[in-house]
Amino acid sequence: MALDKKAVRIGIVGTNFVSDWLAEAAVQINETEIVSVYSRARETGDAFAAKHRIPAVYTDYDAFLADPDMDAVYLASPNFAHCAQAVAAANAGKHILCEKVIATNLREFEAMRAAAAENRVVLMEAMRPLYDPALSVIRQGLEQVGPIRSVSLEYCQYSSRYDKFLGGQVLNAFDPTLSNAAVMDIGVYCIAVCAALFGKPLSLTAHSSFLSNGFEGCGEVQLVYPDHPVRIAYSKVSESVTPSVIQGEKGSLTVDKISMPHSIVFCPYRGEPQPLSYAPAENNMVFELAQFARLVGEGAVDHPGLQISAAQMQIIQQIRHQNGIVFPADDNG
Repeated sequence: MALDKKAVRIGIVGTNFVSDWLAEAAVQINETEIVSVYSRARETGDAFAAKHRIPAVYTDYDAFLADPDMDAVYLASPNFAHCAQAVAAANAGKHILCEKVIATNLREFEAMRAAAAENRVVLMEAMRPLYDPALSVIRQGLEQVGPIRSVSLEYCQYSSRYDKFLGGQVLNAFDPTLSNAAVMDIGVYCIAVCAALFGKPLSLTAHSSFLSNGFEGCGEVQLVYPDHPVRIAYSKVSESVTPSVIQGEKGSLTVDKISMPHSIVFCPYRGEPQPLSYAPAENNMVFELAQFARLVGEGAVDHPGLQISAAQMQIIQQIRHQNGIVFPADDNG
């Protein structure tokens, strides 16, 4: 496919499966082009570059950022590395698309946002459901349910790496020293959508369950809003069988998977369920990439996504505080 000469040229940091998804999404739209990849290991970087036909491979982060043919970076590194890598990228004049969760804590997020503002570059969290057209469909559905009285947002996904954990092998996904926890990896999707739809809660109460190595495997949160409560359930060690549900006085709205919806249904109290018109993308990263490119093109350094990320990080910080979820990166700075 011929690439638009005005496409935002992106360098990828990290070579895991999420980076694969991003690279695959980038070739589906004209607004972005992947021009380089950074990996600590040359062999891994070369293999990723060959797979996705990426021209440049770097094993030195400073040299990667100095590439004049790169406009922006996509950070798919471990959570604890996001802040330092993002600040360095901002200081190098590169725009930043940072994989969720955007930072270890609110302090890191504010440092990232300040560096982006100072250098007039865009910082955006790669939070798929916020830029998927499904969110607009959900917002329209809220008008049909009437006054909202109860909300349940659920995302529980049995990790593909959990069996290895049970067998005694602790991979990065279950290593809390890397600022990993179920709330950071899975719960954050529900929290971001909650913040986008309803803003900051008046208060919240959270409960977590931990694995043998201190990793938070799952949790539940009760958030209080002026007119309705919100329950959030998330897990990396079990699987959801029920959708997220928004209940109102005229009916309910169900969403099958909050991170990447395929089915959104309005269920009136009188009448048959009504699937809402929505055509999901096979890879909904295309929407966040397109939005990132628009923000870069507009020079929109201060954009609404940052306010949602800030509210999300405040909520996560309260959840972590209530449940004693502490990471080594919290002591930095």
